[in-house]
Amino acid sequence: MSIQKYMAFVKTVEYGSFTKAADALNYTQSGISRMIKDLEREWCVSLLERGRAGVSLTSDGLKLLPQLKRICNEHEILIAQIDDLHDMQSGLIRIGTFSSVATHWLPNMIKIFKKDYPKIDFELLLGDYTEIEDWILEGRVDFGFLRLPTKSELETIFLELDRLLVVIPQDHPFANADKFPVNELLTSPFMLLEKGAKAEISEIFEKHHIVPQVHFTTWDDYAIMSMVENGLGISILPELILQRIPYKIAAKELETPAFRNIGVAMREQKLLSIAAKRFLEYLHYRK
Repeated sequence: MSIQKYMAFVKTVEYGSFTKAADALNYTQSGISRMIKDLEREWCVSLLERGRAGVSLTSDGLKLLPQLKRICNEHEILIAQIDDLHDMQSGLIRIGTFSSVATHWLPNMIKIFKKDYPKIDFELLLGDYTEIEDWILEGRVDFGFLRLPTKSELETIFLELDRLLVVIPQDHPFANADKFPVNELLTSPFMLLEKGAKAEISEIFEKHHIVPQVHFTTWDDYAIMSMVENGLGISILPELILQRIPYKIAAKELETPAFRNIGVAMREQKLLSIAAKRFLEYLHYRK
């Protein structure tokens, strides 16, 4: 309500008339006069002198007028910025993601989204599952792509199952096999991919009660593929990261298939920015 009183005062001074100010602001003359009297009563000052020729500023009104003009101008700028947000004329979407989603899903999603909303910018933070969870909870990102399930305090949207495949050199004895036997994971040096505390590959070993010969551990999918190509061992990688790769390797499903659940997580979807909410509507463009 205060901003309306300020505008009533500024417009009255600008037009030199309660009537003209009322017409400009779509108020009644008495409404404009009452709002200015309210200000004078609240501040214990006289702002305007009223006479037959109209209104004129008092010395106190003259001193306060520049600041009230600035407040009214800033309010107009604020309203314009809010309108821009609703019109998607500006904004920043911050996303936490891991490498396979950043490589194979996000580019197409962002490309299509930017065609509709070219003035929305993006900030991508690449990390492991644990880091992405922390970024979401800290507010560092608006939402993040994660392996599900995740922390109970996060709201999630399930996207799809991603197969976990054994990757082997092209000259491996099982390169032409339909399935890769679980016990064969013990016969070659193993390159272990670890994505933070939630290690889906380690869970496969625990499930089958096996201990592989782990010779190398990293969170970099492409380093794993290069080492496998060079005959340094075998590994298990998500199918999503194995799309359009330049490495000469073979990917085989385990005889007991394994998967990871990929989804999007956020603190509360209702608290997301307008731009972030709209971007989530483009999830079906990930392929």
